[in-house]
Amino acid sequence: MSTASDIATQAPSMPKEHYLNATRGFKSWALTVDHKRIGVMYLVSVLTFFLVGGLLALLVRLELLAPGGMFEQKTYNQLFTMHGVVMTFLFIIPSIPASLGNFFLPLQLGAKDVAFPKLNLFSFYIYVVGAIMAIVAMIVGAVDTGWTFYTPYSLTTDTAVVITVMAAFVLGFSSILTGLNFIVTIHKLRPPGMTWFRMPLFLWALYSTSVIQLLATPVLGITLLLLAAERLFGVGIFDPALGGDPVLFQHFFWFYSHPAVYIMIVPAFGVISELVATFSRREVFGYKFVALSSVAIAIIGFFVWGHHMFVSGQSEFAGMVFSFLTFFVAIPTAVKIFNWTATLYKGDIQLRTPMIFAMMFLIQFTIGGLTGLPLASLATNVSLHDTYYVVAHFHYVMMGGVAFAFVGGLYYWWPKITGRMFDEKVANIGAVLMFIGFNTTFFTQFLLGFKGMPRRYFDYDPEFAGLHAFSSVGSWILGLGFLVALINFVQSLRKGEIAPANPWGGTTLEWTTSSPPHPHNFVDTPTVSAGPYDREHAPAETGRAAA
Repeated sequence: MSTASDIATQAPSMPKEHYLNATRGFKSWALTVDHKRIGVMYLVSVLTFFLVGGLLALLVRLELLAPGGMFEQKTYNQLFTMHGVVMTFLFIIPSIPASLGNFFLPLQLGAKDVAFPKLNLFSFYIYVVGAIMAIVAMIVGAVDTGWTFYTPYSLTTDTAVVITVMAAFVLGFSSILTGLNFIVTIHKLRPPGMTWFRMPLFLWALYSTSVIQLLATPVLGITLLLLAAERLFGVGIFDPALGGDPVLFQHFFWFYSHPAVYIMIVPAFGVISELVATFSRREVFGYKFVALSSVAIAIIGFFVWGHHMFVSGQSEFAGMVFSFLTFFVAIPTAVKIFNWTATLYKGDIQLRTPMIFAMMFLIQFTIGGLTGLPLASLATNVSLHDTYYVVAHFHYVMMGGVAFAFVGGLYYWWPKITGRMFDEKVANIGAVLMFIGFNTTFFTQFLLGFKGMPRRYFDYDPEFAGLHAFSSVGSWILGLGFLVALINFVQSLRKGEIAPANPWGGTTLEWTTSSPPHPHNFVDTPTVSAGPYDREHAPAETGRAAA
């Protein structure tokens, strides 16, 4: 019988049967109910829209390279609106849950699939329909309202508001059904021995995210439906000319959209927990606190929407309550940061590519979190509201947080998804370019905000020219970093080394399967006898690619 050390010295070989070759042809993919294939289709889709949203962002920064720019005001408004719509609804929200979540939730759970496989495929096609509607809107008459669709302007502009908001409405159903599927799967399909506190932290993050999706997304759907009805039929809901209240739209929209921030970031927390545990060779410090902090964020996140509206005329008492709750929601988030740091302390840290992204996440998300405190304070929010300070803070959380965690998770699980290793030297070059480019682009915007530069302006005074030019150059470096990562992934598919079953020494159940996994994940249902990060009961490490 081979020992773990014997296995580690053997050259890995691709399994004869895996989910990629079990059936072939377009129909086998189009009608598949295999969660892994659905996850791959989501992955290709969100990466495509990430590319589209990124190109729109580069056009925005090109306009702001120097005063005067190159686009008309309306064209610029359409560019940053469609950048926001694509990045928010088509990339960031579905990125981790729909792609990595769909692929790895059953694998980490020891299940053969999600609870409702056909509903899972239906969710993907709903996403495709919503995406097509958004693309049609971009072609027919791109919206110029900003991604928030604020009334009353969204009721009077001559752009394709109705098609765009209905696209977001349709995409909401995909989120709801995916969340429902994940909740039922975690409740009903856990294997023998996997109690709640033996689940990987990535599953806790997906579970908490699914609860938010299920409860918050219908509010956005109703709000967008009312907006479309008012444009089409002249119903007086948000338009003050018809007796409506535009601030009511903001209450409805942010009641969803602030929990949506946690729909985006909580799955990223789950990814970082997996990376920190694997590459520090330690159990996650304070595992239960990290797990329950995801639930706490999900709950408290429903009560902080009013901090987006400090200057909307709401009462002073409401402002104080929302300010307090905004500071309060930082506590469970800080628990994660402190516990990850404690996990790294005295850990046997392996600076492989996924871990490098985890470290970049910790730096950038901490900056994003701390710079949110002045926005939570009533006194400083008034002067910083609607300036580039808000743009920088948002991107440090969403881009520096979610997107970097997503890329780190993709590198981490890439060998399991594809059965191929990537070039770590090239990956590290891309990571350095991303880190330099990101901070050059967005840290500069904190300074622009402090100097009083309003956001969403297509032109500006010469006093802001130097900082804007510096930020635009940073966006090119950031784009180059992502291009390097894309080339690396493509090259890996073409001629990457065959991946072993457990190249990183991971301790969760997905690393007990072959790379790529078997069509039904596990030949026999696994039995769990220890926590997810207990290295004494971990699967054998079957070789690692050269750094």
